[in-house]
Amino acid sequence: MVSPAVEVKSPAEWSSLLDATKIVVAQFYSPSNTASLEAIHILEHHSQGIEGRGTVLELAKVNVDELKAIKNAYSITTVPTTMLFQNGKEIDKVAGDNPRRLAQLVEKLKRAVDSAKTEQASGSSSSWKGAALPRGYVDVTDQVELNRSELLNVDTETGGVRVLFSTEKPSALSGGKGTAKDWVESDTDDQLLLFMPFQSMLKLHTLQITSLPPTDDDDDELPTRPKTIKLFVNKPHNLGFDEAEDLQATQDIELSESDWNKEGTASVPLRYVRFQNINSLVLFVANGDGDSDKVRIDRLRLIGESGATRDMGKLEKIGDLPGE
Repeated sequence: MVSPAVEVKSPAEWSSLLDATKIVVAQFYSPSNTASLEAIHILEHHSQGIEGRGTVLELAKVNVDELKAIKNAYSITTVPTTMLFQNGKEIDKVAGDNPRRLAQLVEKLKRAVDSAKTEQASGSSSSWKGAALPRGYVDVTDQVELNRSELLNVDTETGGVRVLFSTEKPSALSGGKGTAKDWVESDTDDQLLLFMPFQSMLKLHTLQITSLPPTDDDDDELPTRPKTIKLFVNKPHNLGFDEAEDLQATQDIELSESDWNKEGTASVPLRYVRFQNINSLVLFVANGDGDSDKVRIDRLRLIGESGATRDMGKLEKIGDLPGE
C-alpha cells in the first residue's frame, strides 16, 4: 500500500518537519496544475519500497498557492518542483516534470536513507570524521567523481586518490592496523596536484585535511604535513605544476602547527562567496611544513551544500574564464 505524502499546513509545521526529520522529500504543487498532482503520486509510488518513513524519512507536499512564504523562501517558480533535504539543508532540487532527474533524486534519496539508518542503528556516525562539521552544512565528499579524479607526483608505493576520500579511520590513528598504506605521499618533491570533478554543482564552505606523518625529529626523510596550499575552482582538467605556481588561486592557504587538531585534521574555512556553484576543484600543495622532500595527506573532506546534478557534456566548456 502506498503511503500518502504529508500535507504541510503552515510555515511553522514545515520548520518543525525539517527540524524533526533527518531526510525530507517535498513536492511543491498547485491544485490547479494537473502535472503537479500526478507528480505527487509518482513520488509516492517510487518511495513505496524505501524503509524509514516516520523515523528518518518523510514525504511532504506543499501547496504553493496557500503557502507563498515557503514558496518564496526556496524560489519556487515551476510546479511541480521536488526538493530533497538532509539535516534541514537542501541537497537536490528538480524543477518541472523531468523523469531522468527525478530518478536521480530518488537514487540519492535511497543512499541518504541507507546511511541515516546505519547511523541510527549504530548510535553514531557511520563514517570517521577528523573534525566536527560546521553547523548547517553537510559532508559533500561523496560528490567527487573518483574515476575522473587525478593525483600528480604521488609515490606509487603509497595509496592513490581513493584513499583520500575513504570514510574509514586512518590506520595511523588505529595503531597502524592493516597492511595497505591508506595515505598518499609526494614522490620527487614536496608538491601534490589533485583534480576533483564533481557529480553536481557544489557550494563549498570548509575543506578538512587530515595529515598524520610519523614523528621523528632526527629524520629529515620522513614526510611532512602540507603548509602552503592553493585552490582553483571550475577547471575542466588538472593543471601543470608550473601553471599552478604562476596562476592566481581562488584561495591561498597557509597552515601552521596550531591549525591541526589531535586527530591530525585541519579545518580550513573557505571564502564562501568564491566557492558557489562549482563543478570541480584543483588542490595544489605547494610545499610542506619542514625540510623533507615529501608531503603526506591521509584524508580529505569537502563540507558545504550540493545542488543540481551538472550536465556532463558541458564540463569542458566551463572553467577558462578570467579569475577562475
